Amino acid sequence: MFENTISFWLLFNLAILIFIWLDFKFFHAKEKTLSIKTALIATSFWIGLALAFNLGIYWTRGLEDALSFLTGYLIEYSLSIDNLFVFLIIFSYFKVPERYTHKALLWGIWGAIVMRAFFILCGIALIQTFSWVIYLFGAFLIFTGVKLGKTSTAGNSPENNLIIKIFKRYFPLTEGYEGDNFFVKREKKLFATPLFLVLLAIETTDVVFAIDSIPAIMGITQDAMIIYSSNIFAVLGLRSLYFALANMLRLFHYLHYGLAIILIFIGLKMLLSGFLHFPIGVTLSVIFVILMASIGLSFLKNPHKGE
Repeated sequence: MFENTISFWLLFNLAILIFIWLDFKFFHAKEKTLSIKTALIATSFWIGLALAFNLGIYWTRGLEDALSFLTGYLIEYSLSIDNLFVFLIIFSYFKVPERYTHKALLWGIWGAIVMRAFFILCGIALIQTFSWVIYLFGAFLIFTGVKLGKTSTAGNSPENNLIIKIFKRYFPLTEGYEGDNFFVKREKKLFATPLFLVLLAIETTDVVFAIDSIPAIMGITQDAMIIYSSNIFAVLGLRSLYFALANMLRLFHYLHYGLAIILIFIGLKMLLSGFLHFPIGVTLSVIFVILMASIGLSFLKNPHKGE
């Protein structure tokens, strides 16, 4: 069942579609903005689902592949939290009413799934065709990690987004929000609303994060099933995680430093892959310790705000 077969891909993606529908029906049917309690329940559901899937990998493929999935999921989920900082900046910049954020995130996740599937297929094809590409990915991750350690998410302001600049120049826009609509018709002419610009900002941001995160997990494994499933499970929990952590995100001052160290570590691991083998258990432990240390230091810096 947990192999790279056509039946697996069909069943897995069908199951994901069903779970997304259930998530929307039960957690978003009656409320436009999730309460913290509901968001935590939804987040726990997605994490539990990922861990159950990981258990299935352990039963059918063994400990090594199960640890590879868990490590990949931890990396992708951690990078996704950094992605939430950018979402917060986007919503603040466009002054998005809270009742509309869930729709932008929902469609953003759909787009992220499609784009990540494309990047994963391209990345795996490149590595299988040109084995030296793994060293290129390793060097890129080190460069990205150093850059992330020097900068903050403030540089990701939508005002610097080239795609949005081009779109605003050539497509008519409404002055304000039109409910939760992305487009409206006026006098037989189609207008985009600010909410569509928000979606465009989310999608282009995810392209940037996918370019960083997918080479990172390829430093752990080149198994398409593990790479794809760990990515998808990390992305699926983003929406509920945003509502659960929206008021706490600004407290994670040192998280991006931890993520920078992780990217550099994975990059070095890829560059040394031809000479040195890192057991998956060691890799998982290093990543976990770095994450816990960066989160712990963040709360120690602001203990009163953490309360």
